[in-house]
Amino acid sequence: MTRTTYPPRLRRAVAIVTDSTAYLDAHEAAERGIRVVPLQLVIGGRALDEGPAVGAAELADALRRWVPVSTSRPSPQAFLQAYESATGGGATAVVSIHLSGQLSGTVDAARLAAQDSPVPVEVVDARSIGMGLGFAVLAAANAADEGFDMAAVAAVARHRAASSAAFFYVDTLEYLRRGGRIGAAQALLGTALHVKPLLHLADGEIQPLEKVRTSSRAVARLEELVVGRAADQSVDIAVHHLDNAQRAGALAERLASRLPGIGRLVVAEVGAVIGAHVGPGLLAVVVSPHA
Repeated sequence: MTRTTYPPRLRRAVAIVTDSTAYLDAHEAAERGIRVVPLQLVIGGRALDEGPAVGAAELADALRRWVPVSTSRPSPQAFLQAYESATGGGATAVVSIHLSGQLSGTVDAARLAAQDSPVPVEVVDARSIGMGLGFAVLAAANAADEGFDMAAVAAVARHRAASSAAFFYVDTLEYLRRGGRIGAAQALLGTALHVKPLLHLADGEIQPLEKVRTSSRAVARLEELVVGRAADQSVDIAVHHLDNAQRAGALAERLASRLPGIGRLVVAEVGAVIGAHVGPGLLAVVVSPHA
């Protein structure tokens, strides 16, 4: 795989901060000067920062064995340290972009920290997650590199996030039910009927979209939903998975052949925080139009 190279980074007046659920490539985030604050995962009472400390295989194994798994937002202090670091790097303002406030208290922690920041901070609730958040962060970084002010950079992030769509296939709704991300009645119905649920993000929440009888039909329907949403637009696409690499790769190849307007195609395993709520077998696609 060809490794993307970046020109020497100019010192930005507006720094970009996000959280670990954007699932940005670590090298790219570092090269772009994007500060990433990790959420936490607790597996069997052991607290770990999301990232290299806990791998997808370990998480999937714990979920399958029903080991207690929970997640928690970063502390306001963690965000304040990121804002202070940005200030020390020469920033005169910060745009802090985070996963949906409907799914986590992360954005609230960022807002609390912003009150004590040495420079102005605009906190953006992307109302998305995964690369739905990540593409918005990268668009904001591009705007900051071009010299946009804080308000304009934040507006770019909000627009990109709002124009994106995310579709999910999960083997079971049980993990979402346990995490309080979907109603118990909906989860029970899916289990009773032995259906394979398709979900999407709507108004920042994970909501049921369709029910399909088999996993192969669900994946085929997921593909059609993505193709329909992308249409003939110029789009970036991310295919996310948890312990489902083969299907994710095959889906990405089919999308690449069917969508001539793809600018960037990312295949990435989700991290521990999303994985804890959706469970092994996840297959998700983010469609992010350029304009």
